[in-house]
Amino acid sequence: MENLPVEVIGNILSHLGAARDVMVASAVCRKWRDACKRHLRLLSFNSDDFPRDMTTRQLEIVITQTIFQTMGLQCLSIHIDNSHEFSAAPVIAWLMYTRETLRSLSYNVRTLPNVNILEKCGRQKLEVLDLDHNTITGVEPSYQRFTCLKSLSLRHVSISALDLSLLIAACPKLELLALDVLEIVSSDPQSTMELTSHTLKSLFAKSVGVDKIILDADNLEVLHLNALNLDLFELIGKGTLKHLKIDDVSVTHLDIGDSTDHLELVDVSNFTIVWPKFYSMISRASNLRMLRFWGVVFDDEDEIVDSETIAVSFPLLRHLSLSYELRDGLLHYSLQGSSPLENVSVLELGWTVISEHFGPWVFGLLLIRPYEDHLVDLFHSFSARAA
Repeated sequence: MENLPVEVIGNILSHLGAARDVMVASAVCRKWRDACKRHLRLLSFNSDDFPRDMTTRQLEIVITQTIFQTMGLQCLSIHIDNSHEFSAAPVIAWLMYTRETLRSLSYNVRTLPNVNILEKCGRQKLEVLDLDHNTITGVEPSYQRFTCLKSLSLRHVSISALDLSLLIAACPKLELLALDVLEIVSSDPQSTMELTSHTLKSLFAKSVGVDKIILDADNLEVLHLNALNLDLFELIGKGTLKHLKIDDVSVTHLDIGDSTDHLELVDVSNFTIVWPKFYSMISRASNLRMLRFWGVVFDDEDEIVDSETIAVSFPLLRHLSLSYELRDGLLHYSLQGSSPLENVSVLELGWTVISEHFGPWVFGLLLIRPYEDHLVDLFHSFSARAA
């Protein structure tokens, strides 16, 4: 170790991550202290890494001293639990000291008063911003502009629909957006969130307090909706979507655009499906590799997901998962077409209650492709689980 250049030692210490470990390592010798000061690139502060009897004031001092002993930090993560509420002054000092070199900031600190992160970090070189338990107000795109930002995550953040729209517009290179449990500040009881980004590739939206979401994203590839109650979700784009995942969502009108040719994965769970409408939406996805309907409920009692339609429409399917209520007279699993789902290597069949329809349904689906050699083993497995 003593023969390693100080830059290499700094790189090694950067992989420790946890500030507590870096502080211990810096006490080894003068060379290591110099490596921490001049060549450390990453620091992570988590309240769980420090003694529980440390006061808020002591934590502020430790974090301040540690950050101010570094030069050129590129990644800074500060996650402090709810039992501590910091003063705004030291937090502002940390951000002002590091903002010119930071590439990634993960921030979950309760402060009094609230610290405007956008104001402190705007117009810098930040590429990743992860905010938790923060309030964002009065976004000014002309000043709070993030020209390098590629990833934005907002968790338990309070923001208006307008400010969120302005914030997205202020990120001309944004590729990944995660909205997790957002409190949307609005005086309008029928709130609408309109987002426009022509660079966005991935959107995750969970528990966002709006009634309508309109997303204009020409290059979106991944869309994941979770725990939403919407009147409308509309995607406006050029048909680049590859992954569609919907989990525990209630939506009156879902529109992901007419062009779904590039879809490779469709994963729908805990969702009420109007099958003809949903099928017409994904029917052109001839490159589909994975199709999952898990715990779905059909809007019309006479609707079914028949294997013939799946086999003909999605000839490249490799992973098929089905779990829905089985009803008398609606077991459709035979194939009249030429494709016996020959590429399917993973078949998942789920059930809540094993009824009289369960056996015919399972074995009918298995017999549509060459699974016969495994039927006995599968039967014993199902019987054991039923018992």
